[in-house]
Amino acid sequence: MPSRQTIAVIAVIVIIVAGIAAYLAVTSHKPTPTATTPQTPTATKTPQAKLELTGNLKEDLLRVAKVLTSNGIHTVKFTVWGAGDPNSVMRTLGIVEAAHRLNKILEENGVDLKIVVEQRFERGGGNELFKEFLAAYEQKANPDIMANSYIHLAALASQGLLLDLTPYAEKYTGLLNDFYPALLDAVKWHGKIYAIPQDTEARPLYWRKDVAQCIYRKTGINILKDLAERVKEGKVTWSTVYHYAELAKKTGCAEWGMIHRKGTAHPDLIQFIYAFGGRLYDPKTGKLVLDVPAVYKWLSVEYAFARAGLTPKNMMSWDWAKQIHPTVVDGKTLVFIGGTWHWTEWQTKPYYTDPKTGKKRPLTPEEVAKYFYYTLFPAGEEGGKPVTLSQPFVWYVAANAGKDNPKYQQLSDAYHALAFLLLVKASDPDINAIHSIISSHLPVRRAAAKLLRDKAWIEKLAKLQLDLAPEVKKAIAPIVKATVNPINIEFLANVSSYLEYTHLTPKHPYYGKLASIFADAVDKVLRGEMTPAKAVKYIIAQVKADPDLAKSVEIVGKIPENWKFPTS
Repeated sequence: MPSRQTIAVIAVIVIIVAGIAAYLAVTSHKPTPTATTPQTPTATKTPQAKLELTGNLKEDLLRVAKVLTSNGIHTVKFTVWGAGDPNSVMRTLGIVEAAHRLNKILEENGVDLKIVVEQRFERGGGNELFKEFLAAYEQKANPDIMANSYIHLAALASQGLLLDLTPYAEKYTGLLNDFYPALLDAVKWHGKIYAIPQDTEARPLYWRKDVAQCIYRKTGINILKDLAERVKEGKVTWSTVYHYAELAKKTGCAEWGMIHRKGTAHPDLIQFIYAFGGRLYDPKTGKLVLDVPAVYKWLSVEYAFARAGLTPKNMMSWDWAKQIHPTVVDGKTLVFIGGTWHWTEWQTKPYYTDPKTGKKRPLTPEEVAKYFYYTLFPAGEEGGKPVTLSQPFVWYVAANAGKDNPKYQQLSDAYHALAFLLLVKASDPDINAIHSIISSHLPVRRAAAKLLRDKAWIEKLAKLQLDLAPEVKKAIAPIVKATVNPINIEFLANVSSYLEYTHLTPKHPYYGKLASIFADAVDKVLRGEMTPAKAVKYIIAQVKADPDLAKSVEIVGKIPENWKFPTS
């Protein structure tokens, strides 16, 4: 019989063996990590493959919707901001209408997904909204889509705040090819597409018909005969305009020959640079260009007009409401360098002195058509081409578009693609044409421009018999009533063709500084304080003295020898 000590030793051994067996049992069932075994989640996620679009709107919409609904998403919210005059509400309502149309496609195909758009439209320019966007982005409170001027594109894109739309847009070549080419240039930065054109304008040269008729009665010279075509063909140059302006003053038919904007050279007077074959930007270097020959010739025109008393010497300090517009609408000048928006502005602002009452009032549409003839901005000299200038508004998509929706990190590509499809649908010809008519902007698509000549469609718009979202129809009803006028629509239809000749000012961040120096030089030339040659040297000196401009501006060419603006 074993002793107590032996029994104790055996007990200890049993306990040890049992402990070892238990440990081995546990460890033998512990899974070995493999490539397929779920690991502890980390902050980074494997990026999903890019959601490719096909260029077929319906097919693309349903593909995106399938991705979202399969992940339990049945409502997608987007926000859109926009700014402009009170009649430009389609800058945001266009996105609302686009969502309405996409929702109808989804519903018709039995897809349980709805797009909801919250809009904010501010009256005024887009600069303040641009600043708000920048501040809001830092707080992740920015809108998904913003309608604003193209001039902000470079700043937004260079900071990574915009979605690169190039992969999507390249699939929609049919849409892209219908936009006027210059407007597509407006939405590109370093070869990539960062926006879609929304609206634009042009800058005609307005001619007073009554002043021209007075010249004809007194001299037998019919300056309006085929004038628009002659300008298009380059047969009318700024020397021709000078000659006609001189006739207006010498015959007593007008007090002035030419009136233009005050204060700044941007953008109206910048047209002279393009009209003389010059340029303002070099895409290869990314620098601004001071095209000396073109600027010299532009200043020579200003100098000649002022010295002959055809343009006021203090033109750059005139008041818009008290001097410029009253002079133009009362027929005291032959020509005016203006914009397409002035056609309707003269119908809404009391610039005109009624000859019967002596009181100020707006012109009627009939009176504007009676008094004003319009052409492209003529070529600078023989052999040149006419031009105009546009500053389009565009729709931007934020780089974080869709951020306020569920599973954004996982489904961001689907949200981005859907935001782009909203822009595609908002670019429908009828949406663009409605905006053009009620806001007096030019359509950005040729298909929309054709609708401006479709009398049956215009009649439906006037009666609001178009299939529009209820909230959109309600919002534009009073504007439609006030603006759908055959005379104004015909004007917009006619000047839409000017976009084939249009130019843009650079998106360069220091362009404003250069334009300001141009304006200062124009003022000195008009007043006779400097000759065109001295003014060009002054501009060069100012550019070199500014650290930003000195490294950002290429000075190209020199003052042409033996060139003189022909005034006879």
